[in-house]
Amino acid sequence: MEITIDIIIHAARLGEVPVLEEIIRQGADINMHDAKGFTPLIVACYNNQFEAARLLLASGADVNAVDLGGNTALMGVSFKGYRDIAELLIAHGADLNMQHGNGGTALMFAAMFGRNDLVELLLANGADKSILDSRGFSVIDHATQQGNQKALEFLS
Repeated sequence: MEITIDIIIHAARLGEVPVLEEIIRQGADINMHDAKGFTPLIVACYNNQFEAARLLLASGADVNAVDLGGNTALMGVSFKGYRDIAELLIAHGADLNMQHGNGGTALMFAAMFGRNDLVELLLANGADKSILDSRGFSVIDHATQQGNQKALEFLS
């Protein structure tokens, strides 16, 4: 059977570690992108599949790969609020300050969506709070717009 991106993405989405192990054993490219630019790692992380993400990273998945919008796995988990996966990505060298197509960062996503434990984690690991998005807004501006007082405390 030919291993297609659809098979790898499906296994990553569902966290099917044994399937991913076999795909990796067969030498498939785990950094391939689907039509939306998603990699297996981005999909596993966004769907809260910690063990799948850990396996993919241990097998050479690009921690800083981006989808067509410029979003990384770290941005996805910062939006969704998956601290354990964020810690895993950071431990594997995720770039905390990458910006997606509109200039947003993982820190901005965490602040906008009230993921304050991730705001704290990202800041503790060196995320740059001075970065501006394409509209000229900082993470402090985003937290203010959302009324996120806890994030503002971490950011001050």
